[in-house]
Amino acid sequence: MAGFDAIVVGGGVVGLSAAFHLTLGGARTLLVDCGHPGRASDAGAGILSVRRYAAAENSYERFGALAVGYYPQLIDRLAAEGAGDTGYAVCGSLTVAVSDDELAAFERVRAAVRRGPGAAGWSELAPEQARALFPPLAHVLGAIHCTRDARVDGRLLAAALRKAALAQGLEIREGEVSDLEIAHGAVRSTLIDGEAVPAGHVVLAAGAWSKLLGERFGLKIPVKPQRGQIAHLDLPDTDTAGWPIVRAFRDHYMVPWPRRVVVGATREKVGFAPRTTLAGIMEVLGEALRVAPGLGGASLAEVRVGLRPASADGLPILGPAPGLANLHLATGHGAVGLQLGPFSGKVIADSITRGDPGVDLAPFAPDRRR
Repeated sequence: MAGFDAIVVGGGVVGLSAAFHLTLGGARTLLVDCGHPGRASDAGAGILSVRRYAAAENSYERFGALAVGYYPQLIDRLAAEGAGDTGYAVCGSLTVAVSDDELAAFERVRAAVRRGPGAAGWSELAPEQARALFPPLAHVLGAIHCTRDARVDGRLLAAALRKAALAQGLEIREGEVSDLEIAHGAVRSTLIDGEAVPAGHVVLAAGAWSKLLGERFGLKIPVKPQRGQIAHLDLPDTDTAGWPIVRAFRDHYMVPWPRRVVVGATREKVGFAPRTTLAGIMEVLGEALRVAPGLGGASLAEVRVGLRPASADGLPILGPAPGLANLHLATGHGAVGLQLGPFSGKVIADSITRGDPGVDLAPFAPDRRR
């Protein structure tokens, strides 16, 4: 196989975004994917949260705001490429306090919203107003409505990125990367199923499997799998498409889709075990019914499981590997991979094709102090 300008390792949303933007930048690119079961992109709820980054008080929040803000541009470009539906929609969100123990956290969110930019997109609602937007909701003690939050379907987005990148000339190979050939402080070639394939740059975007892959060539990548179980509830006779996303304060959420509501998710440190459990299902369903008891008549359609790449300090890992300027890491996004992943892939691609990521990646550098 001839050499490439770049090889991307990993076929989730981060890797596909990097590959798509590399091809847009004129780089001859190969994507290598071994198709691990339990990839996070296939199971994520797809919340694109303005609220999470409303205050933008630190580097992570500013990066998050840029990442969510990039989505409309990306969706428009994919549409122009004829890449298919991504499920993207601006549906808004409700942040609610259901019990007294959540009021302090609710007040912190309200204060952050008032400090942050774009206050015109936010409003505080009375309980009956919140329930008018999301009818199954319990009687809440507080509710904040954001009109700008959005959702995206991770599976559809991945398929669209793949289709668009292929149309731009991306080559894809199913296989396993076993090693890197390194000489004079740079990667010379990638061993794919034993075959050495030369490349000017390599992007490692293997999600939860990044640490295992790095160990093959002596690179420490502080990422561990975090299992997330997420339940899909069918409401076939209810028009749910216009309902907002709902979040309370126990690390769970509800994301409406047409005639379906997705509820989740667990955060479990169980290693590489992408399977459902009774305890996990009970956890997400119990929280859903606490916040929205009106969902009690829904049917359980399916439960999806994904292994998130959780970094040691909770921040993504983006940038050149220590001592190897042409090996770029793009992993560690944890539970916000669909929020940050497409933009992360873009900035890594820009650093390769333009020599400048366009944003400060120092806080996310692989060799940062943790």
